[in-house]
Amino acid sequence: MQISEKEIKRRHSASHIMTAAVQMLFGKDKVKLGVGPWTEEGFYQDFELPESFSEKDLKKIEKKMRWIVNKNFPIKMQEVDEKTARELHKGDPYKQELIDEIVKNKEPITVAFIGDSLENAISAQLCEGPHLNNTSELGVFKLTKTAGAYWRGDEKNPMLTRIYGVAFENEKELEAYQQKIEEAKKRDHRKLGKELDLFTFSDLVGSGLPLWTPKGTLMRNLIVNKIKRLQSAFDYEEVAIPHITKKELYETSGHWAKFKDELFHVKGKGDTEFVMKPMNCPHHTQIYASRPRSYKELPLRFVETTMVYRDEQAGELLGLSRVRAITQDDGHIFCTQEQIKQELKNIISVIKDFYGSLGMFEKGQYKVSISVRDPQTPEKYLGDEKTWQKAEAILKEIVEEEKLEHEIVPGEAAFYGPKIDFMFKDALGRQWQLATAQLDFVMPERFSLSYIDKDGQKKTPVMIHRAIAGSLERFLSVMIEHFAGAFPFWLSPEQVRILPVSKEQNDYAKEVEQNMKKAGLRAKADLADETLGKRIRSARLQKIPYIAVVGEKEAKENKLTLQDRQDNKETLNTQEAIEKLLKENE
Repeated sequence: MQISEKEIKRRHSASHIMTAAVQMLFGKDKVKLGVGPWTEEGFYQDFELPESFSEKDLKKIEKKMRWIVNKNFPIKMQEVDEKTARELHKGDPYKQELIDEIVKNKEPITVAFIGDSLENAISAQLCEGPHLNNTSELGVFKLTKTAGAYWRGDEKNPMLTRIYGVAFENEKELEAYQQKIEEAKKRDHRKLGKELDLFTFSDLVGSGLPLWTPKGTLMRNLIVNKIKRLQSAFDYEEVAIPHITKKELYETSGHWAKFKDELFHVKGKGDTEFVMKPMNCPHHTQIYASRPRSYKELPLRFVETTMVYRDEQAGELLGLSRVRAITQDDGHIFCTQEQIKQELKNIISVIKDFYGSLGMFEKGQYKVSISVRDPQTPEKYLGDEKTWQKAEAILKEIVEEEKLEHEIVPGEAAFYGPKIDFMFKDALGRQWQLATAQLDFVMPERFSLSYIDKDGQKKTPVMIHRAIAGSLERFLSVMIEHFAGAFPFWLSPEQVRILPVSKEQNDYAKEVEQNMKKAGLRAKADLADETLGKRIRSARLQKIPYIAVVGEKEAKENKLTLQDRQDNKETLNTQEAIEKLLKENE
């Protein structure tokens, strides 16, 4: 989400004002400071406090923040020497650690402070900015919650208290935000997932390891099968790989040096060290490398839907949004340089069709990020300068030819190549990165992949990584919240609930159910000994797209009354109803 410079300043300044308030309430010399950046939602600051803290204390901090705002203190920046910086943060091990790094990197040390001068400031801390000019410019704000956060995200480090907040220009914006938060609570995928019986978690299995119920599994399969159908025209071939590997595979790919601490390590009876696979691309290279290849075979397109495993920290796990077992609809294309453009356009075609079927590929509802290198940190990336420039230029050219709304985002490239990330807005205006296509000139070289071209010369193929839904867990968390559980017809686990008005129509309701199932619809007759009104409410709570009511008249005439979610009603004969629903299913 694009955030204006003005809002960045507002949120960053709010974090400093909150810090000043906490220091004034708990004692400047007793409060130790972690990090406190602005975020897409607002701001936060990590504290080590001298006493226990609860969300009740947020009101006290807000009151002190308002005092600071009303005092019209200037907010200033100043470059200082190492001695001054260390004196300012005397007794604070977290800021001293950051100062160590700044000094090591020979970077300037800058401090932000609230007050007329650094000497008389009510609060001062390491910071690079930017900020407002004065506390009175802050606008309205609210502290929203607290959480525990390990210093630098490492559970081996001390646990700090993180305080979150939001800041806006006026009360109207704050009110709109609060309404959005209330709506988000209603749509929370963890709440709806339980109510709709889609997935569950078990303490015996472990956190971050979701268990999928029959309904949830059906939805997963519907997504995978739809992607398969959409890409069937492009000759993808399914492969299957094991879930563990020797660490040497990732040493060769380059993943080991960067991500070894995020992997699950597996020890067998022998001395060989294995890991649970955190990604599939290195395995797929070995299928390609299993025999000599000719240019006539290219492009080769491997796909599979499989799980990968990442040792996420317990505090960062969140429902389906952040898990340890991740199901990927993964694909890798091996092609010549001349074939890159067409292959990427084929991928974009599938993405357009798939998200179009969800009503999300519309103007203003999506954006493409061309993720390129950060030119300031070339050491983060593998491969040479010329190759990177060529790969980035190809992606820009394709996106422009496809007339996709886009922006170039430095620093977000994968370590092996640039990528196109598709960002989609949900019903609450939140932006999610879902589909991706990544260009990779590096991994084929590291694995010495090759093909023989038409002149008999050995050449290195290009590798394209592609995911349409990405992580099925994260994708479904977004879909559950976007649709508030009222999924499109094709994605609904149950599409039609058939309700007989009385027991006399039970046999006819079962007959309708069987006819719909034979036609390929997901239908169920509710023959419970309950009132019709109660059974209708039950179907509505389960957010089933259609209710088919059959009474005495409908049974005699071989008809049914079809009701959609908006209570629009239509009486049709059974075959007409089936044809109508099948058409919608397409």
